[in-house]
Amino acid sequence: ETNVPSIYALGDVTGKIELTPVAIKTGRLLSERLFNGKTNAKMDFQMVPTVIFSHPAIGTVGLTEAEAIKEYGQENIKIYTSSFTSMYTAMDNHRQMAKFKLITAGSKEHIVGLHGIGYGVDEMIQGFAVAMKTGATKEDFDATVAIHPTGSEEFVTMR
Repeated sequence: ETNVPSIYALGDVTGKIELTPVAIKTGRLLSERLFNGKTNAKMDFQMVPTVIFSHPAIGTVGLTEAEAIKEYGQENIKIYTSSFTSMYTAMDNHRQMAKFKLITAGSKEHIVGLHGIGYGVDEMIQGFAVAMKTGATKEDFDATVAIHPTGSEEFVTMR
């Protein structure tokens, strides 16, 4: 709600995340609050999965390493990284390396940031965003059976 009662703003004009899916979700949540009495229907701007559809794709959800340090302190975060050669490109002259980063916070190592660049990252980020939104921990990721050979297995096999 703006400084004028009953006037609302959402999307790019709010100065928050300027993505069409964010504006759509925010509008739906506002509608739920105004017309269906769902007072807790509010946007979580911290867990927005984002993809840059470049070649290779870049995907991210949650905090960056710098943001995690600022929010939790250096001593309370752990960083896991991995490199992977996509099986899709492994047999030709255009091998593409993928890079992955997982950021955890606290003694339970809640996943607070997940980032990747490489083939297929654009398709895998959404599922990991759901896991993070529900409070997934590094232990949860470690307990997950990896799908081999895929880039997404890197996130559940990092040590």
